[in-house]
Amino acid sequence: MELTIAHLYPDAMSLYGEYANVSVLRRHLDALGVETTLRAITFEDEMDVSGADFIYMGAGTETRQKAVLVSAPHYGPRLKAAAADGAVILFTGSAMETLGASVTDTAGKAWPGFGLADFTTTETGQRTPGDVVATPTLWDAPAVGFMNKCSVTHGITKPLFSALPLGFGNEQEHGPEGYVDGGVFATHLTGPVLVKNPDFLDEIIRRLFTQKGWPLPDRLPVFPHEREAYAVTLRELQARIH
Repeated sequence: MELTIAHLYPDAMSLYGEYANVSVLRRHLDALGVETTLRAITFEDEMDVSGADFIYMGAGTETRQKAVLVSAPHYGPRLKAAAADGAVILFTGSAMETLGASVTDTAGKAWPGFGLADFTTTETGQRTPGDVVATPTLWDAPAVGFMNKCSVTHGITKPLFSALPLGFGNEQEHGPEGYVDGGVFATHLTGPVLVKNPDFLDEIIRRLFTQKGWPLPDRLPVFPHEREAYAVTLRELQARIH
């Protein structure tokens, strides 16, 4: 069994150790007997995502996000084609905003996004950093992570998380957060989110196996301390919810 992973702009969009989302996914896939080929795509490369089974982009500064958005109108059709072909896509942190129709900066300039969704993002200039507890729409266990954004995102009707008991959602405090449609996932949660949330990681793996037509294993791998670390973090953050 083989999979191809396309990691977009790992040199520029990897705040908070976001590259580890790809690392932990590869580690778990390897334990399942899946060989992965990693295709790292930088600003010097053409965005070739053809044949990719999993496409990932992590968080970056506002400046680096705009550098990504410069190429979005050109490369948007390639990402759309990959999604239509069944690729599982995950964008985290500020990368989430690039999946939508546009990002409007604090100067009022609208930057076209990749256009995989119709939502729009507006930067506010007011940063809202903080820890997060989120209620998933696709699995049972609460999600945990960190968020550091200065924007609001409008027009999402399919959130990845139905509410944030702790944290600022797409548009408001405690509101719905993220985006999901088929195999396209996006969230502002960082941390990295797949490292902090084993159930989210398992959901991605199940999607990849289904997309390839492989039989799902009876049990997914659990490495030492992953579940324990999640449980400790969740307990500490839930203690702050009033």
